[in-house]
Amino acid sequence: MSNNINNILKGDLGVRELAYLLQLKGADQKLLFSKAQEVQLANVGRKVFYRGLVEFSNVCAKDCFYCGIRKGNKEIDRYNIEDEHIVNAAKFAWENKYSSMVLQAGERNDSAFIDRVTKLLKTIKYETNNELGITISLGEQTAGTYKKWFDSGAHRYLLRIETSSPVLYKQLHPDNQMHDYTKRVSCLDSLRNVGYQVGTGVMIGLPWQTYEDLARDLLFMKERDIDMCGMGPYIEHEDTPLYAQKEMLWPIEERFNTSLNMIALLRILMKDINIAATTALQAIDPMGREKALKIGANVIMPNITPTTHRKDYQLYQNKPCTDEGAEDCGNCMSIRIEMADREPGLGEWGDSPHFQNRTTPLK
Repeated sequence: MSNNINNILKGDLGVRELAYLLQLKGADQKLLFSKAQEVQLANVGRKVFYRGLVEFSNVCAKDCFYCGIRKGNKEIDRYNIEDEHIVNAAKFAWENKYSSMVLQAGERNDSAFIDRVTKLLKTIKYETNNELGITISLGEQTAGTYKKWFDSGAHRYLLRIETSSPVLYKQLHPDNQMHDYTKRVSCLDSLRNVGYQVGTGVMIGLPWQTYEDLARDLLFMKERDIDMCGMGPYIEHEDTPLYAQKEMLWPIEERFNTSLNMIALLRILMKDINIAATTALQAIDPMGREKALKIGANVIMPNITPTTHRKDYQLYQNKPCTDEGAEDCGNCMSIRIEMADREPGLGEWGDSPHFQNRTTPLK
């Protein structure tokens, strides 16, 4: 490793150092990746864990300016997958030894939705002999709702903050109580206090975003002591207000390159957390997820949503794998993992080692 990069990585990584490292390309970037891979193999090993993803509804109460399923988008066909089909997808994940699944949907906090999720969690645990691990990604809720879902069988929760900058957050959301930065961050505290393995994540390459913003994102995740992370490049959607700012966007290659650097640096900063190789990486580069797995990511999420609805859960444009069946997607994942010189972690929940090493709630 070159003396310059080596010396930086040996020291304290603050905003200035991280912002510099996030811009690495060429030979220096390869050296960064080599260090991240070294940390990865020493702390989480070669195994890549599966999370069968079911995007069971694109009905959303929020109006985030960047999201294709935002409430104000009138161009989208809304759907709610029937509970029976969701449970069948969970059984598919269990029978194929994924051992874990993710339930994801648009954000809602009405009582009908809360009760539905509660019932789904209990049914899935029963139908899979209590052997299927469950991650949920269902947005901001009360501490009571988080506890109800935890007691019903969910044990990991992903709540992406999208940016740790309150200023940038306001630029990405309507200015009202439903889209409040402080409230979203406080939900991470609630999740941790309930007992979840807590995950968050950010978008990379947003309009107005700087490398210093991304450096602070990394430090935010370290300071919050998260257990898992899902982050990737921002990809615009033409049916969103933020699309009007597309001329401000970084070139797509730069967003991808910086996303890989973010993954590598987070692995170095937080050696034993779970990091997902997100689908957005593959939307830019056909080998995007494999590249992420080589430099720090250790979780992959084959989509097991019934195919007829996948095209309608478009948070961004050109989302891959919208026409593959669950078996096709699973087989593809195994091949991708092996191409990245990693091992499929089938038959294991793949909980975050970091979670095992921390037991106290945030103050």
